[in-house]
Amino acid sequence: MSAPAPSTLAIVDAEPLPRQDEVLTDAALAFVAELHRRFTPRRNELLARRTERRAEIARTSTLDFLPETAAVRADDSWKVAPAPAALSDRRVEITGPTDRKMTINALNSGARIWLADFEDASAPTWENVILGQLNLTDAYERRIDFTDPRSGKSYALKPAEELATVVTRPRGWHLDERHLQLDGTPVPGALVDFGLYFFHNAQRLIDLGKGPYFYLPKTESHLEARLWNDVFVFAQDYVGIPQGTVRATVLIETITAAYEMEEILYELRDHASGLNAGRWDYLFSIVKNFRDGGPKFVLPDRNAVTMTAPFMRAYTELLVRTCHKRGAHAIGGMAAFIPSRRDAEVNKVAFEKVKADKDREANDGFDGSWVAHPDLVPIALASFDAVLGEKPNQKDRLREDVSVAAGDLIAIDTLDAKPTYDGLRNAVAVGIRYIEAWLRGLGAVAIFNLMEDAATAEISRSQIWQWINADVVFENGEHATADLARKVAAEELAAIREEIGEEAFTAGTWQQAHDLLLQVSLDQDYADFLTLPAYEQLR
Repeated sequence: MSAPAPSTLAIVDAEPLPRQDEVLTDAALAFVAELHRRFTPRRNELLARRTERRAEIARTSTLDFLPETAAVRADDSWKVAPAPAALSDRRVEITGPTDRKMTINALNSGARIWLADFEDASAPTWENVILGQLNLTDAYERRIDFTDPRSGKSYALKPAEELATVVTRPRGWHLDERHLQLDGTPVPGALVDFGLYFFHNAQRLIDLGKGPYFYLPKTESHLEARLWNDVFVFAQDYVGIPQGTVRATVLIETITAAYEMEEILYELRDHASGLNAGRWDYLFSIVKNFRDGGPKFVLPDRNAVTMTAPFMRAYTELLVRTCHKRGAHAIGGMAAFIPSRRDAEVNKVAFEKVKADKDREANDGFDGSWVAHPDLVPIALASFDAVLGEKPNQKDRLREDVSVAAGDLIAIDTLDAKPTYDGLRNAVAVGIRYIEAWLRGLGAVAIFNLMEDAATAEISRSQIWQWINADVVFENGEHATADLARKVAAEELAAIREEIGEEAFTAGTWQQAHDLLLQVSLDQDYADFLTLPAYEQLR
């Protein structure tokens, strides 16, 4: 008797989209189902391990480099695989979601790399998940254009040699895709995003002289990197492309990963191309992990935590040293400013800050950096051109002068700044505005001239939670309390209603966003990720 055929993926509770059959082919769904069967059990074990590690941090209020992997760190002989030509020069990278207009603008932006984002800059509606895949394939096939219905402006791709190289960011391990299920169990969003993109585009990208390149978000340990590496090995065999074709850049945006940078590169060494310093998620991770560690772990207003803070310097300098020691690219943080079309003075001040930030990164040894808007590409490019000249990168700068002790990475109390009442108000204002847009399917949102994504909403709600639970006293004498947060949130909601008018307010999801922000900011049971309860409300 023959074995029963394996179950197939079911599309659950999702309105059919135009052309979705081009993405959700039987062969592609069979591949994603096989990824799910092989790798989701390990994903689940690793998520459980995160909970255990967080409990250990709560007990000890400290972190250290791992004794069990000391030999990996001490062995100077290993390096990551050499960068492919398309990833050798990464001096400026632009980030953004994979909607049609952004796809064209990002590819045309003049940046060397486009981080095509299915994660923090994209709310995971069915439409965004599936049509984002379609937009990328259409771009590779040069059959993409876009006309803005409001302005009538048309967008089309520049010649192939002028386009950015795509590095795709799937969702983090913690998020499921509820619309794709196997035997009633949702498939991890990471495997959906990776699987559909890889299956349809791996060979197509090789034919274009590039390859399937990925950014890996929210990684918390080298064991999670090992899981990704095993996914890559299996996937390359499955579609019949050479091992080592995949390249992955890992975001070091959790405090635990900062203690395992070398081990993460080691696990991915045949597929690794670099590490990135992801600032907002990193701060969110510090608050999340040390939220009950007492006053010395209380962060001030997020805008007061610059990259020159001693504990942030330790993190970025260790990242550059680690990458260059192992032959990998070190990619700097985000310039999130969105230029104003109306206020030249705002632009002038912001452009100077962006330039100073990118100058610092280039001089510290980074090989490239992120921007959120095409107008910032020339500024970042000038900073890196000044240091790199004709060289594609500066991996030869080994930064052997850098020495970072375990305690340096969590020396939050080296900052003079304190939380302020205005900081609370800003966290509430940004949180409500961002969550409202996210619930409508927008993941990258311009708020107060900054491009905000899920990471900034996470730091906003985490700081509200931390300040209340640490009983912070603001400079005006007010205590951070749940009642004060509710009062500020009510005032912000009323101000938004006044600002946009009753009709727009009623058409949006403002009350829902207000309630969700307060839920994740005030619940004693701290939600690991804001996007988990938010996803339950996303339609």
